[in-house]
Amino acid sequence: MPNDVAHFAIHADDCERAKAFYEGVFGWTFTPWGPPGFWRIETSPGATPHGALHARQEPLAGTGMSGFECSISVENVEAIAAAIEAHGGTITMPPFLIETVGTLVMFLDTEGNRVGAMQYLATARRDDPSAHEEGVA
Repeated sequence: MPNDVAHFAIHADDCERAKAFYEGVFGWTFTPWGPPGFWRIETSPGATPHGALHARQEPLAGTGMSGFECSISVENVEAIAAAIEAHGGTITMPPFLIETVGTLVMFLDTEGNRVGAMQYLATARRDDPSAHEEGVA
């Protein structure tokens, strides 16, 4: 059985601001679901995994949620980097080429979450373990 990501959650101080960021940068859709202040995220029609957006239980500066870093597969990393800044995100590492894998940009979303966006090379095999080095994929 593969060990694929089945679900992801974005914790936010301001959910409306976070929704606007991810809608504007990646075109994701959000549907209210479950308890108040909780949304289901669809990254593309019929996509899995599905995600969730909800308020942090505690402030990020305190003992609030800290999670692991994810990278989002994108078609044009330069366009995404521009959209990140245009929608209030902060580029923490400009786009750079990882040989045999693709070009990665690292950023903070509007909620202070660290995220990556990767434009994979056409020749990169997604099932190649070397394409999944720590902090890369």
